Amino acid sequence: SEGGDWQRGNADAVRANLDFIAEQSVDAVLVLAGDHIYKMDYRPMLQIHQDRGADVTMAVHSVNRHEVHRYGIVTVDGDGTVGRFEEKPRRSQSSLASMGIYVFRKSFLMDVLSQHADNDFGRELIPRVVKQTNVAAYNFQGYWADVGTVQAYYEANMALLVETPALDLYDPEWVIHTQSEERPAALIGAEARSEGNLFCDGCQIYGQVSRSVIGPGVIVAPGAVVRDSILLTDTVVERDAVVDRCILDKETVVGKEAKLGDGEDNAPNQAAPERLNTGLTVVGRRARIPAGAIIGRNVVILPRATDDLFGTDLVVPSGATVARA
Repeated sequence: SEGGDWQRGNADAVRANLDFIAEQSVDAVLVLAGDHIYKMDYRPMLQIHQDRGADVTMAVHSVNRHEVHRYGIVTVDGDGTVGRFEEKPRRSQSSLASMGIYVFRKSFLMDVLSQHADNDFGRELIPRVVKQTNVAAYNFQGYWADVGTVQAYYEANMALLVETPALDLYDPEWVIHTQSEERPAALIGAEARSEGNLFCDGCQIYGQVSRSVIGPGVIVAPGAVVRDSILLTDTVVERDAVVDRCILDKETVVGKEAKLGDGEDNAPNQAAPERLNTGLTVVGRRARIPAGAIIGRNVVILPRATDDLFGTDLVVPSGATVARA
């Protein structure tokens, strides 16, 4: 923040707002994660918190046992009390994950954040609190996705494209209000081909698009091909370019006849092999991919990249990162 320090974790971010919390005439404080996708009525969770007289109530969700290393894992006793909390264990007997959604008794939250220097709920505060006080569990049964990694973000978007997605965006009984721009209707050209996509307002599709999420104002030119990708607002894919298994941030321009996500080489990204190793290529905001460039898989192209960063042969091998020195 301008003139101040960045918060050092989610608990530290709440600590920075304790003065505001203190001014509110409430008994409970609901703390939410910003990188999760779900639809939840918080009232049943608040009721459990009140009925149990808990200092903290934690929302939990069952996950695949092979993925427990991605989450804070809790063990819940027979009476609904959290008996144990492990942050991202390699293995666990439990498969109940913390959703990063907490209800705190207001006075308890203020005391614990004032008296301790914990910066992160999952890594520091919650494991200690579970050992010291009454933490209740609220078992949430609906759809939930933690999109805190590139792969999880991609998978959550692709999951919207199946015939009956687990997350229903069109339920008239649960309208999702979003900050959408006023744009004209999506235009699908007479020669365009489309299979299993989501198109936002204002996009213009003249080429071939399949199994992709297409943001507002995106243009796919004639002859261009987009497959299994996420294209964000105002991205342009020029004539005869190919985009395969990519995430393109806002206002990216893919030059004509360029190829992104090219070839079968699936070498992990050299700078972040643990985060980018499944063949996804990620392009930052306002990057310019030069005409005729050939970009491999697991490539990172940083924001505002320009033609001069791609070398004379315009070839970027799989696993590389394109950035200014």
